[in-house]
Amino acid sequence: MEAPLEPYFAEPDPAVMQFSQHAPLRHAPRAAFPSVPEKVAACRVAILGFGTVGSSVTRLIAENPASPVRLTHIFNRNVARKRAEWVPKDAQWTECFDDVLDSDAEVVVELVGDVVAAREFVRRALEAGKHVVTANKQLIAHEAGELLALARRHGRRLGFGAAVAGGVPVIAGILEGLAADRLEKVTGILNGTCNYILSRMEKDHVPMAEAVREAQKLGYAEADPSADVDGFDARAKIAILAGVALGVSVTPEHIACRSITPLAPLDFEYARELHCTIRQLSVAELKDGQVFAHVQPALVPLTSPLARVNANENMVVATGRYGGNTVFSGPGAGGAPTAVAVLSDVMAIARGHAPAPDRAMVSLPVTSVSRQRNYLRFVVDDRPGILATLANALAREGIDIDAVLQHPGHPKTRLPFVITTEACEADALARAAGHFSQCDFHVEPPLCVAMVE
Repeated sequence: MEAPLEPYFAEPDPAVMQFSQHAPLRHAPRAAFPSVPEKVAACRVAILGFGTVGSSVTRLIAENPASPVRLTHIFNRNVARKRAEWVPKDAQWTECFDDVLDSDAEVVVELVGDVVAAREFVRRALEAGKHVVTANKQLIAHEAGELLALARRHGRRLGFGAAVAGGVPVIAGILEGLAADRLEKVTGILNGTCNYILSRMEKDHVPMAEAVREAQKLGYAEADPSADVDGFDARAKIAILAGVALGVSVTPEHIACRSITPLAPLDFEYARELHCTIRQLSVAELKDGQVFAHVQPALVPLTSPLARVNANENMVVATGRYGGNTVFSGPGAGGAPTAVAVLSDVMAIARGHAPAPDRAMVSLPVTSVSRQRNYLRFVVDDRPGILATLANALAREGIDIDAVLQHPGHPKTRLPFVITTEACEADALARAAGHFSQCDFHVEPPLCVAMVE
């Protein structure tokens, strides 16, 4: 660990993973810590933050005394109330970050959560000659380039395999397993909280608000769930994947987001009739010198692997020019899966394996997908001529209707129905929506959801 090292991306364990095209990964059983060469000394690790993930990382270390990881420090504010009897006795608890910097810890694991504090801790640790592993997606999404450059200048590694898709080793898999391909697109279900909410709505017909409350009780969603349901969490993750897979630098705020909150159980019924389900999709595609990127709810065909992602699972589909689609899937939320990803990064550092991107990230214009099919759901106070009014608004913008769906049994004062369109330009649909949204027969605002192929 003394020689200068390139910035770090975690390396996959080929004994554990099987990459397959057009099917989810299958994970073979394994011990929590695979065997390592005897010449590798114990890696000394300090953990910043003893919350859900920090305590889970610590427990994995404590329950595997023969592992190549030795815990030296636990840093946390108000550390007295965090102490736990099961933590290794030789680990030092501290509220002073300088204790960590002055220690013999080789790797600093940053799990404090707060972006401002994390930025300072990561910078200072790298400058002090420590390797760093972090699960902070917002930090990496906004500052990966600068932090990787800082790590390179100090001959250290920066690992962030846990920042995307929890315990799914997608970053390592892309950089190592797909290194020979030229990746052109990544599509993902990247927020386990949203996927849990949508799965509950689909299977048990519960309203959005109830599904959100359940996710909060289970610890998947925060008291304020907006980062999840409005797409901001997934936006940071797809920005990271755009850099890793496509080699482009994307500012998260330049990626268009649409919330899942307008969805209702009824939409899943109509989606099923269209042989689809609904998922929050994050997409980044490199095409014609531009990056097309967005986060939005979308109707996904039931034949797609993405349609089979349930509960709090994550999935990423990497599309290569030569290798086609490769699918990564697994648990995407929770302390234990994330802890596995964090410690896998640490163990890769201990082994001296550090695959890195083979090209610099470049900045390109970012836009959202401009042409797609659409699912339009209306709830109206019924009267003659409504369908004709909507059809005329679409026709004026050159948008063809594919189908009209209406289920019987609803009151005329609150009548839902669906129009699906052929592929059309987003600007044309926006103009049409501007026309019919002004009509006085709407009981709810019209809902527009993309339909993916």
